[in-house]
Amino acid sequence: MDFLQALVLGVVEGLTEFLPVSSTGHLTIAEKLLGLSIGDTTVTAFTAVIQMGAIAAVIVYFRRDIWRIAGAWFSGVARPEARGTFDYRMGWYIIVGSIPVAVVGLLGRHLVTGPLRNLWWVGGALIAWSIVLVAAERIGRQDRHEHDVTMRDALIMGVVQCISLIPGVSRSGATISAGLFTGLDRVTATRMSFFLSIPALLAAGLFELPSALGGDISLAKTLVATAVSFVVAYAAVAWLLRFVAHHPITWFVLYRVVLGVIVLALLTTGAVGAT
Repeated sequence: MDFLQALVLGVVEGLTEFLPVSSTGHLTIAEKLLGLSIGDTTVTAFTAVIQMGAIAAVIVYFRRDIWRIAGAWFSGVARPEARGTFDYRMGWYIIVGSIPVAVVGLLGRHLVTGPLRNLWWVGGALIAWSIVLVAAERIGRQDRHEHDVTMRDALIMGVVQCISLIPGVSRSGATISAGLFTGLDRVTATRMSFFLSIPALLAAGLFELPSALGGDISLAKTLVATAVSFVVAYAAVAWLLRFVAHHPITWFVLYRVVLGVIVLALLTTGAVGAT
């Protein structure tokens, strides 16, 4: 991998990590177009590590919320009388909601980095999950706001987040859809999606860090891609929150379906290989 390839992957990661279009799917497509082996464990580890740039962007963007929630949670753990606040409960929601994907991701890591790293999965999932996005917007009542979030909501979003381990589904698309189905409004579901992304993606990046550093991709290239991912992701987070305040997530459906159809068509005609 050269510096230009690393730069491109950093841009793709930052741009797509939090939009409901599947960053893993786009990274898989980008790797194929760049002539990289999508089955190479070093490349897979590299893409997991540069996700930490996107996570850093979320942490910086929501730093006041995170500081407030973390402070309330630690205070509540230490002092029972401090456990009545919503921020204390939110701390538990994020922790508990992150457990399902951690367990499934760990147990199924060889499946995720092996057979599922396949463009047939990417193309099919891009189209299939678009149906869920449409259903979530049409069925979800969207009459519950941030202070109405419960442990049940966090668990449902956390369980559905596991489905996003399939490339092409989209972690943000899965969790936002789940939030809408529970009745949360679009902005609240999106904010919860961001909060749940922090433990999940940070853990994945740290887990793959030794493999990435032990491979043949230099530290300098990894740092460049991670830095680019941070900058682009920060802009994407700010834009998405403004966008969902006034537009449904179904705006992304046409793009997902068209991309999915193109990928499947290229595979069917033999223009590209699946792995």
